[in-house]
Amino acid sequence: MPMLSENHDLVLSESRGAVRILTFNRPERLNAWTPDLGRRYFDLLEEADRDPSVRVVVVTGAGKGFCAGADFQALAAVGAGEVPDGPGFELDPRPTTFPITLRKPVIAAVNGACAGLGMVYALVCDLVFTAEDAKWTTAFSRRGLIAEYGLAWILPKLAGQARAMELLLSGRTFPGSEAYALGLACRAVPGERVLDEALAYAEELATHSSPASMAVIKRQVWDDWERGLDESRDRAVMLMRESFGQPDFSEGVASFLERRAPGFRPL
Repeated sequence: MPMLSENHDLVLSESRGAVRILTFNRPERLNAWTPDLGRRYFDLLEEADRDPSVRVVVVTGAGKGFCAGADFQALAAVGAGEVPDGPGFELDPRPTTFPITLRKPVIAAVNGACAGLGMVYALVCDLVFTAEDAKWTTAFSRRGLIAEYGLAWILPKLAGQARAMELLLSGRTFPGSEAYALGLACRAVPGERVLDEALAYAEELATHSSPASMAVIKRQVWDDWERGLDESRDRAVMLMRESFGQPDFSEGVASFLERRAPGFRPL
């Protein structure tokens, strides 16, 4: 089964305690996206979401890139009217925004080139840590394309309409330090530290934050983009009342009073 083995190598999976590390693994192509890579990534996300030992997922890239967008060989074939078909090119029914549907936090550690679809992959994670010198670009307008995969919806909510419009229309390249200033990343650090910083934060979540609370908060934040303030407030009141009857609330209070690390149950 050589194809299966090759596909499995496209995204590597490693556990570090309660943190699952997924690494895009096409370093010779700056981890450019292919349908096989996307499918393998989503399969591993599903696996991590089901695994009770996993509390947080960190996604990064091997080598000098995070994900340089769609593979240009595939794009060139499409541009020539040769729509890829056959093994490795079947459409995945899961949308590009699939990571936001998981119950567990997904953190992107952007270590290098983050372009086009790679930028979408980063921004549909719940948090982004970026190398200060990582090269970011929407890229689409410079390839004769449009704002793909929901980026025209996500980007204005993170950076504001004017800044999002500027990035999308120009397709210019900007550094991770600017991505942080624009609100696309929560931290920008020297490149050699980006994965360690993301892992340290993930391990803190895994140790001190309730998995059930994180799952509900993640849904609140993503879903409330589409709700009004009153609806968001009323739903939060309902969810808060529900949380009072859960074991994690009792454990959270007890661990605080007893000055010890909490022993929250897995999902």
